[in-house]
Amino acid sequence: MIYLNFNNLDDETQQRLIHGSKMDVENRFGEDIRAYAKQHHLDYETLLEEESIRNLYTYQYVFNI
Repeated sequence: MIYLNFNNLDDETQQRLIHGSKMDVENRFGEDIRAYAKQHHLDYETLLEEESIRNLYTYQYVFNI
């Protein structure tokens, strides 16, 4: 669960969330994504970025207003 202050949804916070999600995806699915990228001749970093954005939707957020 991620606790966010509603007043603090600036670019820095968004980048921090994406970075954490990217680390999470890379730890869980990094080898599978790398193999998929190599097999289909795609950029690994682009796939990782897309999956980390999708992964953000699986998090549970708590907003403090």
